[in-house]
Amino acid sequence: MWAPDPHANWCLPQVLRRVAAESGDAPWIQMVDGEPLSAASCLARAEQTAAWLHAQGVSAGTHVGVMLGNSLALIDVWLALGLLGAVHVAINPELEGKFLRHQLELCDVRLLIAERTALPALRECAQRLPRLDSLWWVGEDADALAPGLPWRQGDFAQRWQPCAMPSWPSVSPGQIAMIMCTSGTTGPAKAVLMPHAHCYLFALGSIVHLGVDRSSVYYVVLPLFHANGLLMQVYASLVAGGRAVLRRRFSASAWRPELARHGCTHTHVLGAIGAFLLAQPEQPEDRVHALRVIGAAPNPPALDEGLRRRYGVPEVVPMYGMTEVNIPLWGRLGEVRAGSCGRLWAEAFELDILDPQSQRPVAAGQSGEIVVRPRIAHGFMAGYHRMPEQTVEAWRGLWFHTGDSGRLAADGHVEFLDRIKDCIRRRGENLSSSVIEDLLSGHPAIAEVAAVAMPSPLPGGEDEVHLVIVPSADPALGAAELAAIARQRLPRWAWPYAVSVVDALPKTPTGKPRKQALKALQEWRERWIASTD
Repeated sequence: MWAPDPHANWCLPQVLRRVAAESGDAPWIQMVDGEPLSAASCLARAEQTAAWLHAQGVSAGTHVGVMLGNSLALIDVWLALGLLGAVHVAINPELEGKFLRHQLELCDVRLLIAERTALPALRECAQRLPRLDSLWWVGEDADALAPGLPWRQGDFAQRWQPCAMPSWPSVSPGQIAMIMCTSGTTGPAKAVLMPHAHCYLFALGSIVHLGVDRSSVYYVVLPLFHANGLLMQVYASLVAGGRAVLRRRFSASAWRPELARHGCTHTHVLGAIGAFLLAQPEQPEDRVHALRVIGAAPNPPALDEGLRRRYGVPEVVPMYGMTEVNIPLWGRLGEVRAGSCGRLWAEAFELDILDPQSQRPVAAGQSGEIVVRPRIAHGFMAGYHRMPEQTVEAWRGLWFHTGDSGRLAADGHVEFLDRIKDCIRRRGENLSSSVIEDLLSGHPAIAEVAAVAMPSPLPGGEDEVHLVIVPSADPALGAAELAAIARQRLPRWAWPYAVSVVDALPKTPTGKPRKQALKALQEWRERWIASTD
């Protein structure tokens, strides 16, 4: 049984330097169509990038926005910021409008490294970002998009110019390494403060429960602006001395061939990704690969059985967690328990199921809210940045309240039942219903709107966005026209799957929409369902 080492230094700079010294020229990371780099090579690249960033004014504690897709450039920045003791603010490169502006403001981003494709979105909110000082872009032919932006700016390729560091700062496990944003239950995104030890524990969980070691090769298709892709897979491969193969974005058709080509042994399947894989036409080569372990979140019976039967994967391991609390629940190698979230990682966490009303533990087999707390210093988030009230609210009664409903079986397995909080989980993103409503409520054709979660038709335990709209009397548009308006105003990952038209929203005595009643309501005046997504 694993036990935490009190003498271990769970910090990215120390891990990188240790692995670089121990592994020599052994390959560590590459893009699917590129050449591998060793940890030692990545250390040299990171030191050069760090020296250049330091020359731009980045030092310990500086908040640096990283608005990049899966790439070696993102890895360079992540490692460099770790060496500097700076704070890596992970931002989805497809964000735009109010979503983007809110995250940059909330996280106090001073310097931003972004994809060239993000420059138009940044131009739209340029005058509303007073704290942002510098913008550096990644990608060719961006010069035409950059003029007129109010920040000190340039091509991130300049980082290869000669620069030197006077000295490297010391970094401690409790020091903030990253900020990742997650949608709130009733409002815009919250910025999760993630200490170095918290980030390391994400990686350690994969090593302990999925058997990641020096022989392992991770196939990483999840975005690196989330903890699963960057910390549970890429960081795990670094800590263990293994290898990671990055794909820019997930492709169901390329999944099996690329697994085979690179000899990948581990990967993760999140949400609807499993459904996309199982929807591919069956091929004789489906079992031709080296994959031996899939980490699945969630792991419904159809997915578990399908991945084992179709692709011959011997181990499909469930897991449960969130950015704030790490991964407290894991399945076990050699154990088949479809539909479970796994069992408690008791050396690192405590978990209970509480009655939402009385806040008292419920008996085994009864449903309640899943609550978690850490047993390792700095193994949890350090709070929500600039949101003390929300931090206190989440930590009621010395437990972190996940907002998820579940029940504990007699054998220790936890089953996820539903979301208590008003949040929509879609394509790996947590969507705040109130933000969606706010973006739509100002349109003259919409008198009132409520966004609620509906079960996705795709297996995988995710949601789709269901908009319930009371149209204005003039003009009175149908569900299809209102759906088109919604798609114009919302980012793609928040597009509605269904739009229902009603005469009035059911409300509480205080005038708020009764979301649970909307989920159960069947009397729609008109309804539109997307044929494609």
